Amino acid sequence: MLQLMASMLENEDKLKGELYNAILKEDVEKVIELCERFADHAMHRLTIHEDTVLHVATYSKQTGLVLRLLEALPHHHIHKITTSKNVSGNTVLHEVATLDDCSVEVATKILEKAPELLSMRNELGESVLFQSARYGKIKIFNFLADKISKYDEDTLKSLIQRNDKTTILHIAILARQFGLALNIARRFRHIIGEEDQDEMTALQLLSCIPSAFEPVRKSGSHVRNFSNVPESQEFVSELAKLSVKDGSSNVNLSKSKLPKYGSCSGVLSTDETGGSSRQPLKQGGVTPLFLATKSGCVEIVKEILKIYPQAVEHIDDEGQCILHVAIKYRQLEVFEHVSKMEVPMRWLVRRLDNNGNTILHMVGMPIHDYVPEKMLGPALQLQEELLWFERVKSVTKEAFVCHQNNMKETAEALFATTKSKLRNSARDWLIRTSEGSSIVAVLIATVAFTAAYTIPGGPDQKTGFPVLLYHPFFVVSTASDVLSLACALTSVVMFLSILTAPFRLEDFKHSLPNKLMLGFTFLFFSVVMMMISFSATIILMVHGSERWTKILFYSLSFLPVGIFALAYFPLYLSVTKTHKHLLKKIKEAFPCRCWFPTVSRDTYFFHSNRAEICLQGGSNNNSSRDNPEGELFGFQDTSQTKLFSV
Repeated sequence: MLQLMASMLENEDKLKGELYNAILKEDVEKVIELCERFADHAMHRLTIHEDTVLHVATYSKQTGLVLRLLEALPHHHIHKITTSKNVSGNTVLHEVATLDDCSVEVATKILEKAPELLSMRNELGESVLFQSARYGKIKIFNFLADKISKYDEDTLKSLIQRNDKTTILHIAILARQFGLALNIARRFRHIIGEEDQDEMTALQLLSCIPSAFEPVRKSGSHVRNFSNVPESQEFVSELAKLSVKDGSSNVNLSKSKLPKYGSCSGVLSTDETGGSSRQPLKQGGVTPLFLATKSGCVEIVKEILKIYPQAVEHIDDEGQCILHVAIKYRQLEVFEHVSKMEVPMRWLVRRLDNNGNTILHMVGMPIHDYVPEKMLGPALQLQEELLWFERVKSVTKEAFVCHQNNMKETAEALFATTKSKLRNSARDWLIRTSEGSSIVAVLIATVAFTAAYTIPGGPDQKTGFPVLLYHPFFVVSTASDVLSLACALTSVVMFLSILTAPFRLEDFKHSLPNKLMLGFTFLFFSVVMMMISFSATIILMVHGSERWTKILFYSLSFLPVGIFALAYFPLYLSVTKTHKHLLKKIKEAFPCRCWFPTVSRDTYFFHSNRAEICLQGGSNNNSSRDNPEGELFGFQDTSQTKLFSV
């Protein structure tokens, strides 16, 4: 008896293997034939995951085979379509919801035989509608959404939300299916404000995905203006706008307890914080406005503040306002946008959090869950931090600059303490970079110095002058060699000045980066001049009928020079942004009006007429002593003269 059962099982396994191979080979006729050998036909369990033949045919995307199997299924086995679930609890219709081509046709056929599948859920509580949203299948989603549109509210809720309270809108956003998410938000507007088990709404999830708005930023388009934005990004922007409007309960908060403020030491008292009339945020400060600020979704921040401008005054459970968060997470666009709001800024800059920290303290606050968008060298990263400190200090009230928090630390002291490790790394990085670059510059200078005494073409045997002295490329070769030597030695001087610097914290703001930039600039110029010198020398050799072996030798010298330039170019680009400070200082030292004073048209004609009068013997009663500021082009007038400066 046991041997008979073992033999039957062995034969069944072989038959299953044969059937499985037939499905893989898309042999429809053989699959139909083999299914008839099983008592339950296409509803026979075929895999260890308890997938039936119909399951396997469906997720293998063989639409024709699925339709044939449904037609061949005996009537007394139709009820098994609803009872046959795999280990994940998925029915056949769950698998259909993951298809693209002809999914609606297959779903229509299945629902004709088993309409109750539409309301069935798997082990996670996902309906077939949820499954289609999870995989971003728009056609089948619209088909299923139309089917369930007449369901009552309780049944509908069970189909658009799974066990962990995640809705179809949540899952579409998490799957980056923003077009489908916008479709869902328009169809089921009542779920826009629904929260999942982490108390996150759809807008809060969208606020955590700054990359979704990246093409919008690159095109320079606003949330409401999609003319230059790809279609998928139009969905993101429209979804954000719709979510802000319909998610007002999570955006515009008005019913919250006041936070427990920490003691405020230093020059300020608790009453001066301006926080006694402000509302904190619920959910630990994870409202869309603060999440968007933290992650850098500027579009959502602007949209929220445009529709609900009063939201700018909200604070979180740590007593921090939007400026605290924007500064802490280095979100410059949010910071600049809020800084333009003159009235709210009057109290935002005075705001202290529960630990007595001002907005200036946030620059020195350590951040454990923040990674800079662009990873720079330590010195450049420290420079960015120092520029942030300077930027925030410019909007901070004078009385708050020396304010001490509850730990008796000023903003400057906190910044120096938290950035000490970065400062040491920046110093070591600058020393290593300067030493390596100095070696390269010295080598270039040595080669340029040696080349200066090597005359292309050789000297004339009678006069001693170079044979190619009057050739145009001889001048190019000599001049570029001299410039290469001069630039190389200048870069050496700049790198040595870095090595001998005291490395004060203030030096990393402008002094050291500027010296590094100048060093790299002169180093690159020396490389370029060397390449030009070699090129001119090669041309002279060809003109002088030199041997091709020498030409090949000098040509190969371009290879290491080119590799050197390519290797250093990214670093040079990251350093060159410091030139903005130099240009700013030059502009301040030499304003445009010093070089190009301009006047109005009326003033010009007025003084032209006065000039004619003076030339004709006329006089002017107004003297420069009475009105020294009215002097222009040698003529004075107290009533009409006006100087316009650039």
